[in-house]
Amino acid sequence: MVVGTTQAASLLGISSQRLRMLLSKDRIKGAKKVGRFWQIPLYDGVPVVTEGRRGPKGTWNQDKHLEATYIHVNEQALKSNHKNQTSLPVFTVKRGERTHCCHEVEIAGACRLVYRPLQAESISDSVWLQVEPNVPVTTKVFTGSENLDDKLEESQDSLDATVHEVSEIKSYFSI
Repeated sequence: MVVGTTQAASLLGISSQRLRMLLSKDRIKGAKKVGRFWQIPLYDGVPVVTEGRRGPKGTWNQDKHLEATYIHVNEQALKSNHKNQTSLPVFTVKRGERTHCCHEVEIAGACRLVYRPLQAESISDSVWLQVEPNVPVTTKVFTGSENLDDKLEESQDSLDATVHEVSEIKSYFSI
């Protein structure tokens, strides 16, 4: 199986920038660049990183995950995005000691949605999505430019509706 840089970084538990640095130094086994994109092969479900010449050994995640992954919805960011028309990440993915904030979460396997109001410190901590340790989870973040076309369409639709309402009012009073 072959994956891209974002998914490979997620599988290794490192940032995409660090993975690209390893790719530039030819430290990812079997990786090749096709056009503008990297194709990284998986061996036993993870990319293989060769050791460097100096310094401490790498701390990326080569073992299978032993702890469950928890996915929360950040209610404050959700409200802030709605109020201020921003695009802050609203999902918080917790796997072990690491926490990732993102806009999109892809789960390739079984998971369960849990509601426990008595075990939560706040209302937003009472609902979460729990993923088993052996299920790969990929997170994605966008800059907000991806949905500009949607916003432009929405504003154009509301402008058309307003113009239509004004023309109806004018025709009503001209009779």
